Amino acid sequence: MPAFSRSAEFAIDKPPRTPCPKLLDDFRCGIHDRLAESGFPGCSAFDCLGAGQHVTATRAPAQRADAFEVVRDLHELLWYVAEVLARPDAAPAHATATALRDEGLRLRDELGLQRAQVDAYWSAVASFLLEASAVVRAGAPVSERRSRELRRADLSGQDLRGRSFTGSDLRGASLLGADLRGATLDRTDLLGADLRGADLRGADLRTALFLTRTQVAGARVDGSTELPPVLAGPVGA
Repeated sequence: MPAFSRSAEFAIDKPPRTPCPKLLDDFRCGIHDRLAESGFPGCSAFDCLGAGQHVTATRAPAQRADAFEVVRDLHELLWYVAEVLARPDAAPAHATATALRDEGLRLRDELGLQRAQVDAYWSAVASFLLEASAVVRAGAPVSERRSRELRRADLSGQDLRGRSFTGSDLRGASLLGADLRGATLDRTDLLGADLRGADLRGADLRTALFLTRTQVAGARVDGSTELPPVLAGPVGA
């Protein structure tokens, strides 16, 4: 039961481990079909990446709140590792990715999984993802490469229409409300980039690195937005 703060994304403050007042007795959301108009658009962008289902199936009810917090973070790391394994252009990193995936799955199945274990795993994965990103971005065609280091750059609200970010590092960048219509993000590292309100209509993100459903759900997309195959279906599917 994650916490959230009153904002444009959420209509109320909710402390951690406190049931949402919109939660029904059968654990369904009472406003799921009208989240945005009810003041909770942020809920549409949240993705537990299967952690909720896993914890429900493997933990006793009294253990689920504690377990969910760490398993959700672990599943996010496994999502990124799985992406590396699915990319032919990351082949030099596949052996390490396989080992990290297997270790992550082993940790997930430990009923006594502790935060310290996930933190240690996070450190190993974080270093690996930097290396994998460098491999993939270096493989972009030299004639098209835009190897700009824009990590954590503040590009909020900027007009970036039609720009090429091929081979660029945008991890952790703020693209809040940025206009990226028609932009090319070929092999662009978007890990942790804030895309809330960004206009991605007509943008090419088919080979973007480390893009999640949560990021896409917070942006403005339509049928002309080209997404990676794993995200090409409806967000939330």
